Amino acid sequence: MGQRVLRNRRTLYERESELVAVDEALAELTGLGTDGADPADRQRGALLAFAGRAGIGKTTLLAEVRRRAAAQGCTVLSARGGDQEQRVAFHVARQLLQPRLAGAPEAELRASLGSWYDIVGPALGLCAPTEGAPPDQQGLRDGLDWVLTHLAVRRAPMVLVLDDAHWADPESLGWLAAFAPRAEQLPLLVVVAYRPDELPEHADAFRGLPGRAGGRPHDLEPLSADAVAGLVRESLGDHADDAFCHESWAVTSGNPFEIVELTAKVHDRGLDPTEAGAPLLRDLAAAVKGSGLIARLERLGPSAVRFAWACAVLGTEIHPALAAAVAGLGHEEAADAADALRGARILTGAETLEFVHPLIATAVYRAIPPATRVALHGQAAWCVTDDGQGATAAARHLLETHPEGDAWVVRQLRAAAGENLRAGAPDAARRYLARALREPPPAKLRAAVLHELGSASLLTEPATTVNHLRAALQEPIAEPALRHHIVYRLSQVLAHSDRLAEASETLAREIRVTGDARVRLRMLSEQFMWDAFRADEPDHPSRSRRLTRLADRLQGRDLTERYIIGLRTWDAVQRGEPADVALHHAERALAGGLGWAEADRGFEVPVLVSLAFMYADRPDRTEELFAAGTADFERQGWRGAHLSFAYTLLGYVRYRRGRLAEAEELVRSGLRLAERVGPGTPAHWYALGTLIQTLIARGRTEEATRVAEDHSFREPFPAAVVFPDAQTVYGELLLARGLTEAAAAELSAAGRRLEPRGIRNPAWCPWQLHLARAEACDTPDRALTTALEAVARARQFGAPSAIGQALRTAADVSTGEARLRYLEESVTHLDGSPAAYELACSLVALGTELHDADHLRRGLKTAAQCGADGLAAEARAALTLAMERTQGATP
Repeated sequence: MGQRVLRNRRTLYERESELVAVDEALAELTGLGTDGADPADRQRGALLAFAGRAGIGKTTLLAEVRRRAAAQGCTVLSARGGDQEQRVAFHVARQLLQPRLAGAPEAELRASLGSWYDIVGPALGLCAPTEGAPPDQQGLRDGLDWVLTHLAVRRAPMVLVLDDAHWADPESLGWLAAFAPRAEQLPLLVVVAYRPDELPEHADAFRGLPGRAGGRPHDLEPLSADAVAGLVRESLGDHADDAFCHESWAVTSGNPFEIVELTAKVHDRGLDPTEAGAPLLRDLAAAVKGSGLIARLERLGPSAVRFAWACAVLGTEIHPALAAAVAGLGHEEAADAADALRGARILTGAETLEFVHPLIATAVYRAIPPATRVALHGQAAWCVTDDGQGATAAARHLLETHPEGDAWVVRQLRAAAGENLRAGAPDAARRYLARALREPPPAKLRAAVLHELGSASLLTEPATTVNHLRAALQEPIAEPALRHHIVYRLSQVLAHSDRLAEASETLAREIRVTGDARVRLRMLSEQFMWDAFRADEPDHPSRSRRLTRLADRLQGRDLTERYIIGLRTWDAVQRGEPADVALHHAERALAGGLGWAEADRGFEVPVLVSLAFMYADRPDRTEELFAAGTADFERQGWRGAHLSFAYTLLGYVRYRRGRLAEAEELVRSGLRLAERVGPGTPAHWYALGTLIQTLIARGRTEEATRVAEDHSFREPFPAAVVFPDAQTVYGELLLARGLTEAAAAELSAAGRRLEPRGIRNPAWCPWQLHLARAEACDTPDRALTTALEAVARARQFGAPSAIGQALRTAADVSTGEARLRYLEESVTHLDGSPAAYELACSLVALGTELHDADHLRRGLKTAAQCGADGLAAEARAALTLAMERTQGATP
């Protein structure tokens, strides 16, 4: 392979191993030279990372990567992090993807991006953000994944090149760090370069990326004396003698950027590259960087200095007219300054300017006197606004200015925060609003800014959000609607932080002072909802009576009324009122519409109404509502906790229908999403509880135990009510492991917690059923009493699945004729229900009791269809014994 590759007529010295790695990766990517197979069938992506200090040649190497990739017919996406753009959300993602998508008509772009258009479009600057709730960060990353994957497949083979990754914005860097390991499954080569000692804190995931992707970063080393000699002679001529070349190496420490700049200075000065000129190299080298560079800049005159300062403040992709406006220079004066800076190898480009090297940009920026730098950022904010670039472009400059109580600054920062929040960049929005608060805003706007700041911090910093929103309530608020929105938001974040009592009390205080009847009803509906999820609610029966009286007189005219009726539905389910009553209220709640992604509303009530149908043995209706609700989430780009709940609860529905393999797959998907949200969250508890129940039903108790141990599924259980009830599931697991005494203690504790709250429906929480089995060994009489009480409660609710399951428990703790009678009735009820797994359990138990092969065969078939492998094995063993017994009794 030829190694003398020119860039601007210069050779890449001592980068042979890196170029070999590049060529090998490109060969695999393009599928060339692979045993005569179709290249498209052999394309394989990879990740290459190059690390090294400033000036070591990363940019030159990446330029060669781009050249070689283009020469082999690859589509090349390219981006570069910028020191001044680090806090501009999605700056790098836009550089990579926008050129491939922008310019197409909206209709074509919508057709290309499909349902992702409204989710990723604003982040990539392709369209304005839509009104309503923004996508969550996971949803946005999934959308960007889809866009890049789609491009990689459609325009294969593709090479993605990211230079100066240490300066990439957190949103882009987090996305790319998560996506890059997938390159191996795509016709995509990802090549990144960065300074390892300058990777920011938000790049922790990126720091270990090469190792996860199967290789280590290539560390670029300084050039040797021989390589420097070759580079010097290539630039200055073969007559450069050894002493001159060696001194060039010594004064630059083998740094390629400094060597190139040094030889340019030697050429400009007309210095003879011989031993006689070697003593002058140290001073020339000093002029290449730091104070020497600044002295060189200052010699160009004040106009050139001011123009360079303006360019350094603007960052990358600098438009000369804009730089002139920031510098306060006329057109001709700015043009002369740009020419002088190009001649001094400080700037390059014509229609768009950039610094010759990031080291020069950094040195110029840091040399600007602090007060002048602040003033230039302020001027840049005005100029980019006048240029029509929008509030976000201005806001990153306003972050660098001093607070002066300027209402225009506050207005721009709030507008930029709104744009970023709706585009899915809450961290950027939070930075802008925090700066607006320091400006400070006019007193009449302070509460609004605090509210916006709290909303921006909602998902990432709930404790901070609470502080901001409580502070907002202490401010004078002229608009009642704003105060109400602050209260709603505060109660929501308290509830989602497992502080349900505080959420309820916050609403209660506001209800007492709110004069608007409709607002008071909305707040009451929110309070009812959070109280319904409180495990420590002091007076559930009283709340239930008040909720019943209120819901029964409402007509469902608006969303608030339908939410209250929906909560009445759930209360009826938990209390074990007749299923027909619960379903009556469920249909009332749904009559006017009950979407899962309503603006400023939670999804809890629509989910509860949907589940009511499942408990009442109408799972098809539940699944229909879940399909519509999940589609709502995906349209909004809510693919974190929201989608985790949707998958988990749909898995729970499948579990109760006896479709255990499907249930396990769905719940594992929900658990993966929940783990991205974070351990200990309600989504995590829901997913773990359902997965453990499902594994027990499948006969995989040891695996269920490992899941519980690996995820600390034990006390302390969450303060919020989750389902399946976590403590009950834990007791069921102990029982499955044969730890009856510990199981009885745990299940009794669950009963003591739920009974005072009026939660009596064994269809919702079967703690009594498991407790009866746990008590059967040591206290059989008490076990039967417990089981029969559960049967009575199940009969009151009236769902055949609940009655059949409770009757089988009664049979398990009974003997003789009573046992047989309970089992026969259990099978009868379960035959009329959708609970296939429960039916299989009762059939196997009845067949075993009667030694009846027909019941056992049916039970075995049903268990196998459910995926209940442990029960199927039990049925086979019982069937073998029954057959042997029948054959032995035959004369």
